[in-house]
Amino acid sequence: MIYLYDGTKEGFFTAFVLAYGDGKARLCSKQAQLALGEEAVSVSTNPARAEKAERRFLQFDRSCISDLNKMLRSGDCDRDDTAFGYFRLLAAFKRPVRQMLARREALAADECIRRVNTEIHRMHGFIRFLECESGALYAPCSPDNDIIDLLVPHFRGRFPEFPFLIHDVTRKKAAVYDGKNTFLAPLDRAEIILSADEERWQSLWKEYYKDVNIPERERLKQMRGYMPARYWKFMPELHR
Repeated sequence: MIYLYDGTKEGFFTAFVLAYGDGKARLCSKQAQLALGEEAVSVSTNPARAEKAERRFLQFDRSCISDLNKMLRSGDCDRDDTAFGYFRLLAAFKRPVRQMLARREALAADECIRRVNTEIHRMHGFIRFLECESGALYAPCSPDNDIIDLLVPHFRGRFPEFPFLIHDVTRKKAAVYDGKNTFLAPLDRAEIILSADEERWQSLWKEYYKDVNIPERERLKQMRGYMPARYWKFMPELHR
């Protein structure tokens, strides 16, 4: 049986409680491709039941909700089953299991969380802001994982005096810092007016990249390892 839920933490715990006793259960936060003879049930989120389950798991591991938050943000197609297996293991042992990497459930969760954390670290360096006429900063991106709000604290610390918006163009939403507060908002498409200085800033980026690059020692394979090609379209220094 596949248990379909809304993708939230509360929805996950509601589905977990219902699916726990089903040895062949799978969790999915969106419509799944069913195998022959496989059935699906849509789970309505029950906040009270979810809160009770969350409190119980926090008794086993105070950091497990942080782990769940990262797994549910993953772009992996099997993230829900990964989280389900991990929390089943946690329920069985009733103590932290993240170091039990000999268990496939713990290993899958560790790898999933590691990929999310790695992309957060990468995006700190790969995000490119455009200066708008208003003085606000705008950065389009298309991360593999649902992480734009997790990027805000880093850039808020670097640019506390500048309002900025990080736009996930794939998921059609934005993380916004207005100079005081941070919030998420749906955003299909952004129409911005660039400042007069923006072209000059982009030219400086291109000149910097050109100056530090050594054509005779070009290592494209190594470069893609450090700076994956899927991020290049939002990096002006790579567009000549």
